[in-house]
Amino acid sequence: MTTMTGAGRRLQGVILPSDPGYEAARRVWNGSIDRRPALIVRCRDAEEVAGALAYARKQELLVAVRGGGHSIPGHSVCDDGIVIDLSPMKAVEADLDRSTARAQAGVTWGEFDRATQELGLATTGGQVSTTGIAGLTLGGGVGWLMRKHGLACDNLLSVELVTADGERVTASEHENPDLFWGLRGGGGNFGIATSFEYQLNPLGPVLAGFAVHRAARAVEVLRQVRDHLAEAPDELTTFLVLFHAPPEPPFPADLQGKLVLAVAPCYAGPLEQGEQVVAPLRALGPPGLDLLQPMPYTALQTMLDASVPPGLQHYEKSDFLGELSDAAIDTIVAHSLEMTSPLSQVIVAQMGGAVRRVDMEETAFSHRDAGFFYIVAPFWTEPAEADVHVAWTRNFWEAMRPFARGVYVNFLGDEGEERVRAAYGEATYERLVALKNRFDPTNVFRLNQNIPPSNA
Repeated sequence: MTTMTGAGRRLQGVILPSDPGYEAARRVWNGSIDRRPALIVRCRDAEEVAGALAYARKQELLVAVRGGGHSIPGHSVCDDGIVIDLSPMKAVEADLDRSTARAQAGVTWGEFDRATQELGLATTGGQVSTTGIAGLTLGGGVGWLMRKHGLACDNLLSVELVTADGERVTASEHENPDLFWGLRGGGGNFGIATSFEYQLNPLGPVLAGFAVHRAARAVEVLRQVRDHLAEAPDELTTFLVLFHAPPEPPFPADLQGKLVLAVAPCYAGPLEQGEQVVAPLRALGPPGLDLLQPMPYTALQTMLDASVPPGLQHYEKSDFLGELSDAAIDTIVAHSLEMTSPLSQVIVAQMGGAVRRVDMEETAFSHRDAGFFYIVAPFWTEPAEADVHVAWTRNFWEAMRPFARGVYVNFLGDEGEERVRAAYGEATYERLVALKNRFDPTNVFRLNQNIPPSNA
């Protein structure tokens, strides 16, 4: 690695295109992204972040910020600019007396969960353990515990941030409260978040896993699950996934390689009560495979990792749904049956519960009244196949537009200003623009789901 100077301090973790580690360092989770930054600075603390940012501004370099590197459109890397890489920033400090934890911005949810579960505590994270805490939280943060404990951003107590002019600030309910509001859903538009403080909640084993049904029963099962979930307690968060079963155990031979529907609940409460709540999901007719069982939350958080490894080609379209109507279910199943890659997934998840009870104006995350969201997520290995899989995804999404009501910002690709506005609604969007005018008037932080300042 090379050393350079920024803000009067020598930057130690600099990787240039000529360095041996450059090719690995520039890669991100989405294998469709192939960009070559002029340099990558692997920062160890907020001071180094400020130094890297000062160097970027002095050299007039485009700035990309990398936490976990899971940005779907690849905003965590750029061509010809600088990547401020936070991945070495791995500290997690839990306070058992206050049931809180502070974590640096390079921490992944798997790392965070392991640290907090040692104390019997947790907060809402994502569905994949390799996702970074930073991007997920700043966009809102849906996950397995959201109906019980709210979104990741609802459990956020404070954020430490390096602003565009290099100032290090704290945002919380008591310090810079307007900025704190915007950081809970507004993404990376206002600075580089270097650490997060979360409220933790007691959590022992969860009742989770999945029951797998043949695709021929998908419409029937989805309707029955939807009806059951209408009365579901907050402790139950349920994901529904259409995918091709892997050609290996524990999937039985008659399911291997076939399109299936997995009902994947997480009951975060007393296990005895959970068995009663989940029982109707088991009574939908015998599943082809039943792996619903008590498990540590850390096991649940890694359950889907193998299905979304880094390096696959990827594209994505998504929206919130007001309800999961019969017509929406019919559309989801019909298009899933035409899936163009055996690695692809279609995901439907129930919202509501604690997510809905947070006041709409308390955070920048919008669409708290949504009943569900869905994701069309193709994965494939050969870049030359992109047109086929992207076309399937777009056709699917267009067919679902009559049922849509806004979109989750973390599930957006490069889809333009209109779609970013749809993630917030006009009132919230204009309030975010006002914050952008204050904290980043020249749009230094524009590699994100961008909210341009008024003068842009």
